[in-house]
Amino acid sequence: MLVRDRAGLEMMRCAQEELRSLRGNPVPEDFHGGKLAAVWDRARKSPAFQGLPDFSWEEFGRLPVMTKDQLKADPWNFAVTGVSGAAKYYETTGTTGRVTPTPRLAEDVIWNTVSVAEAWRTILHDDDRVAVLLPSDVVPVADLIVSVCEYLGLPHSRLYPFATGISDWDRLLAFWENLRPTTLFVSPGVMLQLTRLLKQRDLMERHSGAVRNIMLLGEVSTPALRARLGQWWGADAHDASYGSTETGTLAAACPRGSLHLLTGTNYFELATDEGLVPLPAKGSGRLVVTPLNLYARPMLRLDTGDDVNIDAAGCECQDPAPVIVVCGRSSETIRIHGAQLNILGVENAVYGATEATGYLVELEATGDFGRLLLERGIGADRSAEPAAIEAVQRYSEKELGLHWDAVAFVNSLPSTTKSGGSQKSWKRSNIRVVEQA
Repeated sequence: MLVRDRAGLEMMRCAQEELRSLRGNPVPEDFHGGKLAAVWDRARKSPAFQGLPDFSWEEFGRLPVMTKDQLKADPWNFAVTGVSGAAKYYETTGTTGRVTPTPRLAEDVIWNTVSVAEAWRTILHDDDRVAVLLPSDVVPVADLIVSVCEYLGLPHSRLYPFATGISDWDRLLAFWENLRPTTLFVSPGVMLQLTRLLKQRDLMERHSGAVRNIMLLGEVSTPALRARLGQWWGADAHDASYGSTETGTLAAACPRGSLHLLTGTNYFELATDEGLVPLPAKGSGRLVVTPLNLYARPMLRLDTGDDVNIDAAGCECQDPAPVIVVCGRSSETIRIHGAQLNILGVENAVYGATEATGYLVELEATGDFGRLLLERGIGADRSAEPAAIEAVQRYSEKELGLHWDAVAFVNSLPSTTKSGGSQKSWKRSNIRVVEQA
């Protein structure tokens, strides 16, 4: 966690006290004003925000929303430190493939770690043994998980199945025998591949026995996929967190399966058809965020580009923070026969109606044809497939307004459809444009 001196220890204690006082309580009205003034002053040290006047709510309201494209076009314009002044340095491509340099100071790491660890306390147990199953150690979120485990005092290990020459699936399974993990932090794509492998080798019961929590992150996970993974593993599958390398963590899971916005460490707004509005009690739009504890690259009113649903009506876990459902990005939607589809709708159809372990959507560029290919589960009963196909069609017609031109099961799909991790793009890996059938 980079706590290496008295100043770092004091900052960690400050973060602990502040976040624990807010945990389970509504954020006081004057809290965000003070925190926004501080991040505003830090941002004024960057070239992008150098000319800002002193902070006031009126000035904040006049500030234009910044887009991801602006940030990616000149990321160093928003930074207050270079690589040599950073404690950690990452590069993120997200789903666009455009590299965004992301330096972090110790302050960034400490505040983000404490905020997430305090949120995950409601799910993790003192006797947990944690396996970090991500595509590679380049993925920045792995550092966060390790820092959280160190903060909470949990034994943990990084098990990367794709670290060529160092680790592979066989090494991972051998490691598993001694660690016997109770909690898995894993990207959905990697989890699907691991499930298939264990079923192929008849090891599912042996390796799933101790697992009680599956914490999915690194890419979008959908309710139907979480339910299916939980069923296969006999565990609780959570959407562990939501955020980005650029912003830090914006929401974290609760024991009841919801994602709660971290309102103590971020100020949220919604971009709606009526314009930019403060976070409503219930509503939909694109999430706009001002992270309150960024130091290396303070950002003001960043449009995440993510379409979300917000509901502060109350969760069974009693956390008053609003629940968020991330629907994906408007740029990631596709259109088939006039129906607009996103990852949430398609995966709810696939994993809600079938036991497929993956899928691929084939469509014409004109949107006049759409075929859904489903990956057959290991040991699946093929005689049940016609009923499953019919169930997918029924769901798609009712919920998506679409009747697929064809739905078919195949033995396996390219590994890119389940590649996992932050570089996985739904449109690049699960969508294939074909010529007219």
